[in-house]
Amino acid sequence: MSETTPNVPDRPSLDGLDAKWADRWERAGVYRFHAPGDRAAVFSIDTPPPTVSGSLHVGHVFSYTHTDIIARFQRMRGKHVFYPMGWDDNGLPTERRVQNYYGVRCEPSKPYDPDFRAPEPVGKKGDRGVQSISRRNFVELCEQLTAQDEKAFEETWRKLGLSVDWSMTYTTIGRHAQRVSQTSFLRLLRAGEAYQAEAPVLWDVGFRTAVAQAELEDRDHAGAWHRVAFHGPGGQPIHIETTRPELIPACVALIAHPDDERYQGLFGGTVRSPIFGVEIPVLAHPAAEPERGAGIAMCCTFGDLTDVQWWRELKLPTRTVIGRDGRILADPPSGLDDPEGRKAYAELAGATVHTARERIVAMLRESGDLDGEPRKTVRPVKFYEKGDKPLEIVSSRQWFIRSIAHQDVLLERGAELNWHPSYMKARYDDWVRGLNGDWLISRQRFFGVPFPVWYPLDEAGEPRYDAPILPSEDALPIDPSSDTPPGYAEDQRGRPGGFVGDPDVMDTWATSSLTPQIACGWETDPELYAQTFPMDMRPQAHDIIRTWLFATVLRAELDGHTLPWRHATLSGWILDPDRKKMSKSKGNVVTPIDLLEQFSPDAVRYWAANGRPGTDTAFDQGQMKIGRRLATKLLNASKFVLGFPRPAGGAACTEALDRAMLAALDDVVRQATEALEAFEYTSALERIERFFWFFCDDYVELVKQRAYDEAGGPATESARLALRTALSTLLRLLAPFLPYSAEEAWSWWHDDSVHTSPWPTPGAAEGDARVISLASSTISAIRKAKSDAKRSMRAPVESVRVVGPRGELRTIETISGDLRAAGNVESLELTPDDDHELRIEVSLADA
Repeated sequence: MSETTPNVPDRPSLDGLDAKWADRWERAGVYRFHAPGDRAAVFSIDTPPPTVSGSLHVGHVFSYTHTDIIARFQRMRGKHVFYPMGWDDNGLPTERRVQNYYGVRCEPSKPYDPDFRAPEPVGKKGDRGVQSISRRNFVELCEQLTAQDEKAFEETWRKLGLSVDWSMTYTTIGRHAQRVSQTSFLRLLRAGEAYQAEAPVLWDVGFRTAVAQAELEDRDHAGAWHRVAFHGPGGQPIHIETTRPELIPACVALIAHPDDERYQGLFGGTVRSPIFGVEIPVLAHPAAEPERGAGIAMCCTFGDLTDVQWWRELKLPTRTVIGRDGRILADPPSGLDDPEGRKAYAELAGATVHTARERIVAMLRESGDLDGEPRKTVRPVKFYEKGDKPLEIVSSRQWFIRSIAHQDVLLERGAELNWHPSYMKARYDDWVRGLNGDWLISRQRFFGVPFPVWYPLDEAGEPRYDAPILPSEDALPIDPSSDTPPGYAEDQRGRPGGFVGDPDVMDTWATSSLTPQIACGWETDPELYAQTFPMDMRPQAHDIIRTWLFATVLRAELDGHTLPWRHATLSGWILDPDRKKMSKSKGNVVTPIDLLEQFSPDAVRYWAANGRPGTDTAFDQGQMKIGRRLATKLLNASKFVLGFPRPAGGAACTEALDRAMLAALDDVVRQATEALEAFEYTSALERIERFFWFFCDDYVELVKQRAYDEAGGPATESARLALRTALSTLLRLLAPFLPYSAEEAWSWWHDDSVHTSPWPTPGAAEGDARVISLASSTISAIRKAKSDAKRSMRAPVESVRVVGPRGELRTIETISGDLRAAGNVESLELTPDDDHELRIEVSLADA
């Protein structure tokens, strides 16, 4: 930290600092990671790869700033910070953006067009028809648009001042990530931890893909209760109540509680379904709710997750009526043999769920099986978090990773992990305990990591799912839709006796759950992996504990029986003025570029740093204005301090006020260091900022006359040394929060970067803490008197009389010269009074 002759601009400004320093940092490799050969010397961060689907929003700026503060702090603490950036560029959000941006739709049956060129972006929705293109052409469009978006994302992050190592950037669709994902999947498959099954799954009819439990959300949905009569023995009506009468042809049983006396005589018998005339068994199950509706319910395949439970536990048949497109299937389900029933079903075939419901209600009215009119209701319904239609449950062949079997060890891992804030652990525990199925990882989409699996086709051309063909690991990554399996030729694709590739891709979380392995070089760079994994820190939002955090813990456990990181730091949401979460889907987000331009990156970072870990925070431009004022003051205070001659060699802090100020600063260093070590960046900033304003508003004003004294002497040298010592410490304390203004001021008198300078440590300053408070109280009383009298702060004061306990007066006497000089006081009187608290009387000179 050798000092140079100060070179201070005439008018320091925040404007342009981001462009100036971001470029210099990159060229100098200030944030480049160099493996030290010692794991203990490394601090590695599992940086969240933002979803590439348009633009970053202010919520990203908020949470990523928190991570960067910790990264900069650890770097100054002497750690080699491993801080890569990734882009999460595959999955449904990217596909939807490409579809909307270019006005295209993927049609897998279309052949690849090598001459296809990207269409012009759609100006307004509906301006032109949607163009169908092949899967490979669609994937190429996804790759082109994500590359553009990633470039814009990087520019925003650089402007914000993130101290990541850009040479280690990865993408979740890149060849390296695909290799890691496919390698892990194949090993889980061979170990029996990944498996394929034909099973009921939650299905989004809009996106036409399966959805995992972690991606669900309940939304209030308008509907109606319908009281419908089934026909019991002797023709007596057995009424059920349902909000989904369109599923009557999918009914496989009526179910009541085993203790419900109303239905004891029906258990073990059958009833006939209205309209369709299917014989339906009446069964008992403890999950039935006697107090709900009629106390007896339809079990349909499938209306909700309770239907799935009953179907599985009671070993019921399957009658599927809703297709993957959300319409009623053309062919009636098995068991619907009654001619009139088949005729009625034909009127439903091809209809949407909504239309089918209207038609079947009309049929029930006509047959007399509808008891009264439907009663309107609003109830919670399962939706895919990114979808806009209620989910259906369909049977399909999907890939799963075992989760239920590992609940106990996953809870143990959660207990080993350090949570910040600690109460967030409860969310993880609740999720793990509430798992009701294994993790569904396959998606019926196009832009994702393919499953590295082929299936042989039998002589009838049907896939043999029980005999999958797997590639060797050294052949990865592979795409079974274009690569051929060992022992086959391309012309055998899709032909009897040949092969077919698995058509599905992995859910984006199935790849994102491997970000520690991807970033740290698992199976590709053993030296890097040994020094960075398990990682030190996983920063993320609290709402994806159930997806990203849980899935990453699960994968690390299955792949290596370890935690993926030591600390999980959770950030909150950004709330709009109505206290609602900002999100693209709600249309209330603010993009950050204008804010960074208007207020400066340091000002925006200051606002972000005031959001405590795990706490939702209001979007507040007022805080950004305060941040800009703080950063500007840092530049101006630095210019002021560096305007004094450099203290002479051998200078020492001899004056009581100087020693007290430095002792107080030592306490700030201790407190800020402890807070940042505990990931409490907001507490650290509050303590540093409070001292900084005392330093500028009180201490500088109190000592500047002494520091200006051209005659010099020990007292003057003491002030100048204290000022420079404090400035050096404050610039380093504020550097993680205000990297641009701190670097700019540091560069005026140092050749190195403040961000690679050592974090300050408490010195050996010995000072009386009372000096600080008494000095501030006295100078504040003098200022207030002048302000009340509407006098200039430079106006002379005839006398200041301080009355109070002798001990406090002795302390004030040690700084009486500084007080008289700062307040322009002619006479300072100290009057003992041990029976009362300190009071200060100010008499101004005549105007």
